[in-house]
Amino acid sequence: MMKSVMAFGASAMLACMAFPLGALAAPSEGAAVTYTKDVLPILQKNCEICHRPGGSNLGGMVAPMAFTTYEETRPWAKAIGKAVASQYMPPWFADVKHHGTFEGERVLSKAEIDTIVRWTETGAARGNPTDAPQPLVWPVVGGWTIEPDLVISMPQPYFVPDELLDDTKYFPMTLTEEQLPEDRWIKSVEFRPGSEVVHHIICTPFGGIAPGNAPNEYRDGYSAKITKGQQVTWNMHYHKEPGPGTGMYDQSSLAVKFYPKGYTPKHVLTTVPLGPTDFAIPAGDPNFKGEATHVFAKDALINSMMPHMHYRGKAVHYELEYPDGTHETILDVPRYDFNWQSSYRFKEPKAVPAGTKLKFTGWWDNSANNPFNPDPTATVTWGEATHEEMMFGWLSYTNAAEDATAHQGFSR
Repeated sequence: MMKSVMAFGASAMLACMAFPLGALAAPSEGAAVTYTKDVLPILQKNCEICHRPGGSNLGGMVAPMAFTTYEETRPWAKAIGKAVASQYMPPWFADVKHHGTFEGERVLSKAEIDTIVRWTETGAARGNPTDAPQPLVWPVVGGWTIEPDLVISMPQPYFVPDELLDDTKYFPMTLTEEQLPEDRWIKSVEFRPGSEVVHHIICTPFGGIAPGNAPNEYRDGYSAKITKGQQVTWNMHYHKEPGPGTGMYDQSSLAVKFYPKGYTPKHVLTTVPLGPTDFAIPAGDPNFKGEATHVFAKDALINSMMPHMHYRGKAVHYELEYPDGTHETILDVPRYDFNWQSSYRFKEPKAVPAGTKLKFTGWWDNSANNPFNPDPTATVTWGEATHEEMMFGWLSYTNAAEDATAHQGFSR
């Protein structure tokens, strides 16, 4: 039986989820490892952004436990040790060869992993309370992690009925003059699913989220433009287990922070969804491949990539072929995870000359060995429902010499 992706994602989050981290040295061999002295600093730097009361909501993925105190953390010690040792947590699936390439890499150092594992294997001791660092203070504005200038919600609550398994709904609205009295450039956007049955949200022109997505903050000099009287469409994909009493209301929201009035960015990002739609994945096939390409007509700056597949997604690969015939892999995800659909944004935009071809390749596992496969006996084709399949290699870029005043758009 298929599981609700949000319910599954929450239950899977049994250990720390890291964000940009400062590596800590492991305790010397033979030294006692304690929570207060050795483990808590790692959790603070890498995990508490989600594993805390009121922690971050990443596309519907909300940490079901906090790691801010010993009392909260100790019951999860064994699960934490297993999750970090297997590298299931932190949730970051770019190949190790890319480490240092992207912003927000969720990667623990070997010393940090060893420290946590030693702690769990030697009794998960508390240690001296005076060794503990000061508690972190997390800024929260009305429940948002960004400081919003505008908050909007779906035009009305929608009841997701008991019998629903999977469906996509569209809710149009127009921004009022009170909400947006003049055109503005976006600095950051954060989405908040209004219920646990939200599979993904696309809200043109603000962007969207899928499970595991963090708030989108445009790098300095990059933006998308929202215009006075803007038409907004909420594309809501709902997915849940059907049955009596499973229905619930949803009214998802988003928050926007703008650049200062009068600001004009240098670049506006274009987003293209690379991927085939005419595939048929044979029943039982463990390694079915799909491909798509994009040729840059002008000198370009690649901002980010976000692969998207459903339950059968297995791996993805982005490769550049330059005009001189040389090749470069810019993203390899050998272990795609549907519950953590990360956006991989370069620390510095990747410059490519006109004529460069980007090839996006993805693989599906439609076999019985895939524990998330709802039906390995079915031939699977393209579709919006979660038990069907997609393969999108979202690509966000800008022309290097673009004039931002002439465009508007959205991107992650």
